[in-house]
Amino acid sequence: MSSPKVGFVSLGCPKALVDSERILTQLRTEGYSITPDYDDADVVVVNTCGFIDSAKAESLEAIGEAIAENGKVIVTGCMGVEEAMIRDLHPAVLAVTGPQQYEQVVRAVHAAAPPDLQHDPYVDLVPPQGIKLTPRHYAYLKISEGCNHRCSFCIIPSMRGDLVSRPIGDVMGEAQRLVKAGVQELLVISQDTSAYGVDVKFRSGFWNGRPIKTHLTQLCEALSELGVWTRLHYVYPYPHVDEVIPLMAQGKILPYLDIPFQHASPRILKAMKRPAFEDRTLARIKKWREACPDLTLRSTFIVGFPGETEAEFQYLLDWMSEAQLDRVGCFQYSPVKGASANQLPDPVADEVKQDRWDRFMAHQQAISTARLARKVGREIDVLVDEIDTDGAIGRSSADAPEIDGNVFVSGQRKLKPGDKVRVRVTGSDEYDLYAETI
Repeated sequence: MSSPKVGFVSLGCPKALVDSERILTQLRTEGYSITPDYDDADVVVVNTCGFIDSAKAESLEAIGEAIAENGKVIVTGCMGVEEAMIRDLHPAVLAVTGPQQYEQVVRAVHAAAPPDLQHDPYVDLVPPQGIKLTPRHYAYLKISEGCNHRCSFCIIPSMRGDLVSRPIGDVMGEAQRLVKAGVQELLVISQDTSAYGVDVKFRSGFWNGRPIKTHLTQLCEALSELGVWTRLHYVYPYPHVDEVIPLMAQGKILPYLDIPFQHASPRILKAMKRPAFEDRTLARIKKWREACPDLTLRSTFIVGFPGETEAEFQYLLDWMSEAQLDRVGCFQYSPVKGASANQLPDPVADEVKQDRWDRFMAHQQAISTARLARKVGREIDVLVDEIDTDGAIGRSSADAPEIDGNVFVSGQRKLKPGDKVRVRVTGSDEYDLYAETI
């Protein structure tokens, strides 16, 4: 009897990708095989994203496609909290579960495609690091679930709940297994990475036989001992974030901070229920760069938030000129069902949102171009992601996978994905670098 096959579609952010990996690891442990083909699968699982309307539309389209091509579909993920909508549009779905409901998903798969009872998880090999959907040389390391903030544009807490930090021993155990399996870069993620440990009052756990505090700084110190790149994402600018900058300057973790500032106008930040200390933020950025000159700052922003005036948008552009952020993403405000920002007055017209987005991106593109040009002639380390006919494509410490730029490497050395190589930067453009092996 052949093992049942599960088709899997994973949509949304890296945090959802980690959820997918956990589900797949459990299914693989139970003897299921995983297939990328709908028509060859006994059942299809679609892990959805429900953050903004465009993500919901993509999720609903993926569900419809899976039903059309397979017929047996289980829906999970953030959009699962809107079960009625999903069943109204796609009544044929077998089951609908919300985010983090791993056991319910697995039970639904059991019902649709019973596991092979002859499977022996003690004999049939599952890698100790679990099933990964990323390339072998990097992996996302989720340190907590949920969020204690109540930003007016966001419904994450209603979908994923309040902050729940993973025990630090579990986090470090997973990180160690990943590194032993060949991972060269750990990307630390959560809804609010800098809040790690707040919910458990930073109590200590154990790793390698010694006590270690459940706190971002201590976590970074421990991860630095593994000898691979460690990159921090979704870092809320709490005061203790200042403590990790020296670790970056010392080369213990990558000099990279992903901080979602969202805006600069004090009034808009207040309406977003975000910290409204943009002047203090600029001072901190200056202090961080003095302590760690190679620091890369990435952020995301929202334009066209309800009530945003032209003067406030210009304030944001002026702030961007002062901040000189390296990597920036921008979204046009989109109402999300259940978000309190939907009730705010003075919505911004769609054509104005588009105009501001275009101007914002052009403004940041000029900043990015100038900052990358300064790197020409420098020597940097690159982690290779792929090889094409022109050479290797990789990333430096300034580049997170999927969201930042690339380093295009030429030279005589034969490289492969996962290699780290020293290169000299020979050119740059708006978002990418060009380099030669040394």
